[in-house]
Amino acid sequence: MSDVPPNSSGLSAKVNKKRKRQAEEAPKEDKAAPAKSANNNTSEAAEGPRKKKKKNSKNKQKQQKKKELEDDPKQQERKGGIDESIGKMDGRLLADHFVQKAKRHNKELTAVELGDLSVPYSAFLDTSSFESPRSLDQLPAFLKAFSPDKGSGLSKASQQKGTPHTLVVCPAALRAADVVRALRAFQSKDSTVGKLFAKHIKLEEAKQFLQRARTGLGVGTPARISDLIDAGSLKLDELERIVIDGSYIDQKQRGIFDMKETHLPLLQLLTRSEFRERYGAKQKRIHILVF
Repeated sequence: MSDVPPNSSGLSAKVNKKRKRQAEEAPKEDKAAPAKSANNNTSEAAEGPRKKKKKNSKNKQKQQKKKELEDDPKQQERKGGIDESIGKMDGRLLADHFVQKAKRHNKELTAVELGDLSVPYSAFLDTSSFESPRSLDQLPAFLKAFSPDKGSGLSKASQQKGTPHTLVVCPAALRAADVVRALRAFQSKDSTVGKLFAKHIKLEEAKQFLQRARTGLGVGTPARISDLIDAGSLKLDELERIVIDGSYIDQKQRGIFDMKETHLPLLQLLTRSEFRERYGAKQKRIHILVF
């Protein structure tokens, strides 16, 4: 009797047929995979030029914008941290400049409110004759040029504490600290250059300083100066001039007139009633000088 099952030949045929079918299907899959890979490579190859084209377009736009800025006469006057256009403005141009900036920064202001923030052109002292660059190292020479007796009184201070003859208004505390150092030439044992800004100096500390120090020149930011006036610590009885640090521009090409957070407090300071009534006055007149 045979040990081979009766259907063994049929089963063997089925197994062989299945193996043959699998062997035929395997090459198809292998062929399909490279085809798919080829499609991916084609897609990536197409994507590469598109990205490159997009990058080139952005670079071209940047170069175009840079060229437009370089060709802009206003931008050409804002180099090396100085806005040279300020020094070319007389009183009328400066007064108009202040108003135009106020309109731009505060579009919600009514005509009446804008008028309240307008500084009369008679308040400005024309400093367009100053030919040197308005860099920080030239600030002492600038003050001497537009002070009586060639600035002989700049190193003096009132016997009354906290009563400066000159206020220098800066856009930021760090800049004000630099200005203080630049004006140390006018400091003496009887006259201190006051730090009237908020950087590391609390309002109470500034009040105490003004109460005990004879201060000929005070350097600060608009908001802090206003706070000290409101507190009665900063006295204006002998104030002769307000110097605005107007030509200085920071790394972002912004000056005191270019930012709402500095320009609005500046206008609010300059149009205080204590100042406004003395612009153009015959006695105790206050001049605004824009450096």
